[in-house]
Amino acid sequence: MRQSTYLKMGLNMLVHSKLRSWLTIIGIVIGIGSVVGILSLGDAMQEQVQSRLAEMDLTKITISPGYSKASSNMPGGPGGGGRGGGTTTDVELTDTDIAALRGLNNISYIEGEISGSVSVIYAAQNATLSVTGVDPQVWQYMTTLKTQSGRLLEPSDKYVAVIGSGVASGIYDQDIGVNQVITVNGKAVRVVGILSEEGEGDRGIYMPIDGAVTLIDDAQNGVYDSITIKAKSEDAVDNLTEDIVDKLMISRHIVSDDDRDFSVSASKSMAESVTEMTSSMTLFLGAIAAVSLLVGAVGIANTMFTSVLEKTKEIGTMKAIGAKNRDILMIFLFNSAMVGLVGGILGDILGACVSTLFPLLGLQMMGGGGDSSGIYLAPDLMALGLILAILIGVISGVVPAFRASRLKPVDALRYE
Repeated sequence: MRQSTYLKMGLNMLVHSKLRSWLTIIGIVIGIGSVVGILSLGDAMQEQVQSRLAEMDLTKITISPGYSKASSNMPGGPGGGGRGGGTTTDVELTDTDIAALRGLNNISYIEGEISGSVSVIYAAQNATLSVTGVDPQVWQYMTTLKTQSGRLLEPSDKYVAVIGSGVASGIYDQDIGVNQVITVNGKAVRVVGILSEEGEGDRGIYMPIDGAVTLIDDAQNGVYDSITIKAKSEDAVDNLTEDIVDKLMISRHIVSDDDRDFSVSASKSMAESVTEMTSSMTLFLGAIAAVSLLVGAVGIANTMFTSVLEKTKEIGTMKAIGAKNRDILMIFLFNSAMVGLVGGILGDILGACVSTLFPLLGLQMMGGGGDSSGIYLAPDLMALGLILAILIGVISGVVPAFRASRLKPVDALRYE
C-alpha cells in the first residue's frame, strides 16, 4: 500500500471512533498544554532573573557582624551569607577592619556603611524611613543605583541626601523635588538627587556617613553596620572572598570558626544560587506536568488496543485480500500518530492560552515587580510540544499495532 492509503485509513479509524478518540486526545491536550505552559513560564522567569542579575554588581562583597555555623553553608563563599546565632555578644566592624583589608589584592574600592530608622518631616508630615550612611568618595563608583534627576553624593557633601523615587512621590502629599529640604531627626537636609524607579532603595535615603552618624541613634564614628568591597573583576570574587575571611580571622585574633564573629557574602554566589533555584523550579514543575503526558500515553495505548479488538474482522478481511503485516502495522501507527498530532496542536493552543492568562491573573514572578506580560510561547517550544505529542502517540501505538499485524486471517475472521 502507499503511504497516502495508510494515512487515509488511519484518519478513517480516527473519525469513526469519535468519542473514544477525543477522550484520548483530551489527555494529550492537557499534558502538552501543561508542559508547554509551564516551560514558557519557566523561560520567562529565567529571562527576568537574568535581566535582574545583569543590573546587579556581581563584583560586590559584603561583610556583616555576627556569624553562625549554619551560615558557612549558605551562598556567599566561605564566609556564609548572613548574621547567625554563633556570636552571643555585640560585634562591631570598625576602621581597624577596613585598614586590615585595604592591603588585599583585587580590591577596587572599600567602604563602611551604617543604617537606621529616622524621623523624616516634609511639608508638615512625618514618616519613619530608613537612612543609609555611605562614604561619598567611593559610593558613586560602587553603587548600581541611577538618578532620574539631580546627582549622586559627592566627597564635599555632608547634610545632603539622595532619596528613592518612592520617598519622593509616594509617601508625602507633596512630591519632594531636587534642592528641596527635608528634616531628618530635627536636622535640615537638602535633597540633591532622586533615584530612578528601577533598582533597589526605592524607599530609602542615602546620606554621607559623616552626616548620617550624627542623625542615626546609637551610631558611632568609625563603627559600621557593614563593610562593602568592590572586587576588580568577577573572576577575582571567589579568591578575594577567601582572602577577606583569612585576613579578618588574623586581624580580629580569631583562631577557629567557633569563635568567628563576622560573615562574608558575595553577590556573585547569591546570583548563581538564584539561577540554579529557578532552573530547578522549572524542571520540577515540568516533571509534574509530564505526569499528565504519561496518563495521555496510557490512554492512547488503551484506545489502540480497543481499536484492534473492534477491527479484528476487518484486519482478517484485509489480510485475506492480500494486505501484508507491514500494511496493518502502518495503518495503526498512522492512526496513533494522528491522535498525537491532533492532541499536540490543541495542546499548543492550550499552552498559549495558559501563558496568556499568567499576566491577566496579575502574576508577579520571583517576588518582584517585573513585568510578567513578557511571557510568550517561543516557536521552538511549540514545535517541541508537537513533536513530543506525535512521539507519544507512535510509541503508545507500537505494541497494539504490532499485535494487530501478527493476527492470522483465519483467526481474525472467526473472532467474535
